[in-house]
Amino acid sequence: MMKISRTGSATLGPCCFWAVAGGGRPPYSQGMDTSPRDPALEIPPYLVRSPQRQTLPLVLSSPHSGTHYPESFLAQAALDPETLRRSEDTFVDRLFGEAPALGAPLLHALYPRAYIDVNREPYELDPQMFTDPLPGYVNPASPRVAAGLGTIPRVVGVGAEIYRDRLPFTEACRRIDGVYRPYHAALSELIARTRTRFGFCVLLDCHSMPSTGPDAGACVADVVLGDRHGLSCVGDITQVAARFLSAAGLRVVRNTPYAGGFTTGFYGRPADGVHVLQIELARRLYMDELTHAPNGGFAPLSALLTRLVALLGEMPPLSLLPRMPP
Repeated sequence: MMKISRTGSATLGPCCFWAVAGGGRPPYSQGMDTSPRDPALEIPPYLVRSPQRQTLPLVLSSPHSGTHYPESFLAQAALDPETLRRSEDTFVDRLFGEAPALGAPLLHALYPRAYIDVNREPYELDPQMFTDPLPGYVNPASPRVAAGLGTIPRVVGVGAEIYRDRLPFTEACRRIDGVYRPYHAALSELIARTRTRFGFCVLLDCHSMPSTGPDAGACVADVVLGDRHGLSCVGDITQVAARFLSAAGLRVVRNTPYAGGFTTGFYGRPADGVHVLQIELARRLYMDELTHAPNGGFAPLSALLTRLVALLGEMPPLSLLPRMPP
């Protein structure tokens, strides 16, 4: 086992099991997931950090900050561990780590994005990556698959190929069933519980973006707020977040180049009282992107984000509740 240190059209296929408003309820835990899982997995797929009592109508998710790289995966990879980490949203779970103390649960994926990307449809897969033909419910034609960034990514960064050889489709199924599905079952449960308790739920889907090197692209913003151009949450939420972060001196843009991923689009249903805002943070604000170590900006940024969580949790509920049909 190797754990890399953190300090140095939705085609769901079979077993579409989650629903925004509830559906089947998997076992719930305030700590590590205790539901049945693939015994071949070295650790549980996620961690939920829950407050003793939820007092804010918020849920936070960190889908890409996992750091557990299984030995079997490293053996399949053509890249060294440090290169694989280029797709990590390193420390994002820690930046928002005070949310449970404020009264909001935080869901943290423990496996890295390079292993499986839980912010995708369950079966966005590249046929060229696999030794056998893929079933008809697979979506091989999405823009993310074309970029090499499907549910089982083909590349990290701007094009470094992850694998030495092609994989059997059973390997994709094992990761989807063992990691992806439990993560989304937990997320659905948290959303449903919050919506039941408060009448609505605001999900903050937390990410980071490269700000140096070839992966950074042309984005010079400090923060990108993604609400799928107003489709995944009411505008008040995005506006409150943008004003607060801008007043703190950060360069904030909306929806460019990140308007939101699968989580934002799938769960965001403002008319049903479920609002999702994706938050992308430039890594230069809080870490050294070469050494993966926190820099002097980590503590101030974390404190700022803690205040943002508190502010969003105190928003008037009128515009956030489900809209009655005409």
